[in-house]
Amino acid sequence: MQVHSVESLSLPSSILTIGALDGVHLGHQSLIHHAKRRANEFGVPLVVYTFDPPPKVYFQHSILLSPLPEKIRRLRLLGADHVVIAPFDTNFATIGTHAFLDELSHLNPLEIWEGSDFRFGSNRDGDLNTLRKHFEVHVLDPIRCQSGKIISSSRIRSCLMQGEKKQAEQLLGWPI
Repeated sequence: MQVHSVESLSLPSSILTIGALDGVHLGHQSLIHHAKRRANEFGVPLVVYTFDPPPKVYFQHSILLSPLPEKIRRLRLLGADHVVIAPFDTNFATIGTHAFLDELSHLNPLEIWEGSDFRFGSNRDGDLNTLRKHFEVHVLDPIRCQSGKIISSSRIRSCLMQGEKKQAEQLLGWPI
């Protein structure tokens, strides 16, 4: 697996998934699994485009679930071929939807795989419909735990804040 900075990777084709992926929890793992399967079917690399720090950590000073080296290690174990790390800061937060779409076009994605709540660009102006105007997009329904609740990084943070470490580990799919 290769790790790249923004705009340093250009590919003839790829399968792409984009997200903060904080914690690389069971929902993220399912998304990456589906995207990797399609990358294998097409014979192209899987690219994971992620942010450091995650936007929620940057804007809301939330608990960071997985430091960057741990996130990269987990993405490697899940089969990502390339990981693009966007440094999320004030400058990056102001990038508009069209500039972000231009950045993605260098990766020539045959398909983009996302969760149902995906948003991007300054003020989160871009959504799945925006993405679909430019690329073939596949949306994975939220992954739920045994109790039926959606697995999310926010929910895992909440578990940790309430001292529910075992529950957080179950949602992450790995020990803290």
